[in-house]
Amino acid sequence: MSTDQPDSQTDSRPSVSQVTALATVPNVPAVVPTGAVVVPPEAAIVPKRRRLLKPALLLLLLFAGLAGGGYWWLHPRASLPPGIASGNGRLDADEIDIATKFAGRIATLSVDEGDLTTAGQVVAKMDTRDLEASLQQSQALIAQASQTLLAAKATLEQQKSQVVFAGQEIARTLALVDKGFATRETLDQQRQTLASAIAGQNAATAGIAGSQAALDAATHAAEVYQVNIADGSLVAPRDGRIEYRVANVGEVLPAGGKVFTMLDTSYVYMDIYLSTLSAGRVKLGTDARIVLDSYPAHPFPAKVVFIAAQAQFTPKTVETKDERDVLMFRVRVRIDPEQLKAHAAAVRSGLPGMAYVQTEPNVVWPVTLQTAAPK
Repeated sequence: MSTDQPDSQTDSRPSVSQVTALATVPNVPAVVPTGAVVVPPEAAIVPKRRRLLKPALLLLLLFAGLAGGGYWWLHPRASLPPGIASGNGRLDADEIDIATKFAGRIATLSVDEGDLTTAGQVVAKMDTRDLEASLQQSQALIAQASQTLLAAKATLEQQKSQVVFAGQEIARTLALVDKGFATRETLDQQRQTLASAIAGQNAATAGIAGSQAALDAATHAAEVYQVNIADGSLVAPRDGRIEYRVANVGEVLPAGGKVFTMLDTSYVYMDIYLSTLSAGRVKLGTDARIVLDSYPAHPFPAKVVFIAAQAQFTPKTVETKDERDVLMFRVRVRIDPEQLKAHAAAVRSGLPGMAYVQTEPNVVWPVTLQTAAPK
């Protein structure tokens, strides 16, 4: 018995592409015949991921370049020539409390937080009606003392005339006594009258002094009330900016109660910390520059006004190029007051930045530190 077999047999198994296509059709279960080779769907996603990876790397490199360029622009320390030291810090200004001299109620406020003020500008007024009434009382006492003084002067003139008349009476009586036309008793009576007139004159003189003293006391009391009323107008002692408003209209404050806290913009400085090597070469009055992070292209001219006499440990907020520089000297750099007058609105306390100090007298400032204050 023989079995006829064909010379060639057609392979009925599905191809790889057909199996992959069936596997990717949604909601269709993939039935894989026996002996078929299955390709996972993740293999088809690999080329797509490779296409997205290249733009991502380019964006990452671009961002790194921009970050490096920005850091180089804001921190040009590496380009500093020898003879210039630098340190980071924040602008600071002296705080001045504007407070009441006496207890009282706030009547009006003329400024608010953030306003620029000039020296002598009235920023608030206290209720001074009680002081004004006391002033009127003192002025009335001044008028009364003036009248009393005039009366005392008139009394003195009267007593002077009585002294003159008593003296004349004595002279005439002496001539009559010598001739026997007057008695000694009459002469003694006239002498007593002269003594009484002299005593009255002395009393009138003392009365003038007392009246003058009363007038002076009333005048000084009025002056005190006038000063107190003037002190009821709170003024800015320096050119500056109002930083805080502590009290409001209608509040009753004790003596010394704060109404405003202002910053003295005529004295703006930055404290930096330099290593022992750099600080030893810096002297008072040395030329300096301050570059704020908010104005990186506009260095402010400054001067060194303070150098600490003793080193201290490096504060946490100070960046040092060497961790061995643990002992630093505090150096205060003050901005030129003339620059502050012209650009007070651009300078604010608390702005971070860098200060650059000359450690060599003849060093030339680089172009990036040439003074050009912001307008």
